[in-house]
Amino acid sequence: MKHLIIIMPFILLTACASQKPVELSPPQEYAPAIEVRNVPDEVRIVEVPKVLALQGQLKELSEARPDKKLTPVQAVTRAHQKALWQPGEGRYFNAIQNYPFTKGALYQLYAAPGHVTDVSLEPGESLQSVSAGDTVRWVIGDTISGSGAMAQVHILVKPIEAGLATNLVIITDRRSYHLELKSLEKTYMAALGWSYPHSEIRKLKQQNILARAGQNSSVSSDLNLDELNFAYTITGDTPDWRPFRAFDDGQKVYIEFPGDIATGEAPPLFVLGSKGQVELVNYRMRGHYYVVDRLFRAAELRLGEDPQQKVRIFRKTGKQTRKQKRGRK
Repeated sequence: MKHLIIIMPFILLTACASQKPVELSPPQEYAPAIEVRNVPDEVRIVEVPKVLALQGQLKELSEARPDKKLTPVQAVTRAHQKALWQPGEGRYFNAIQNYPFTKGALYQLYAAPGHVTDVSLEPGESLQSVSAGDTVRWVIGDTISGSGAMAQVHILVKPIEAGLATNLVIITDRRSYHLELKSLEKTYMAALGWSYPHSEIRKLKQQNILARAGQNSSVSSDLNLDELNFAYTITGDTPDWRPFRAFDDGQKVYIEFPGDIATGEAPPLFVLGSKGQVELVNYRMRGHYYVVDRLFRAAELRLGEDPQQKVRIFRKTGKQTRKQKRGRK
């Protein structure tokens, strides 16, 4: 038993020493994974909003050109009347009067004693100042609802008696609002707000920017990872634009280049036939990928002349793949 105990460690050490060390493949340069977030689809803007004609400006041409010259006071009065927006039944959303915002317009607000009218601004708009012509008989305050980018400023208006009239000017970081205030005995507006056509266009443009950024950050949004085939070999020269890898999904081939490929000259792709002849193929650049519309056995990227840089891409056959797997065992 003593001899057996001594011999067994020696046998184990001999067996371990006879095994060949595992050959590690040289490290490759891999592109970092990119988190793909759900972004809205790109939209096509068909019309840009135009400056709205105010209610008092929609008159016959003959009425818009008076025969006699107006005095300064009459000119001010007429301009005031033309620029004034009155509440309309078609512009109500529940109890909120929704005016279309137009620079230079006046907006009518009707209030009543014992009631508060809520004047709401655009979400994200920052209040700079509020000024009223009569701050003795009108109570003016402000507050904020929501938080962050959706914080919304509210101006609260309340008269102390009926039969009052004054004006209110609201200055924000985006625009200025001009309101005409009148107090009635019983009738009042519960809430007042605006629609912003130019802001809607700006949001759509920002949506398009996000959509394009999402398209450029990923090669495709509908790839099935279980069906991807990475059995491709890249050989040839080593220019700065040499692709990292190539793979296919059974229908299309994706060739991944360095992230700065779009800033330089992109090499043309040539697909090689069974006899080495050049074949036409449709492909396009998406982000830093070439997306080839069909599978190929071999392809070549060429750029420049004398000397011309060439990088070849080969798709491994089933035999080559099985042979490589046996060599790794």
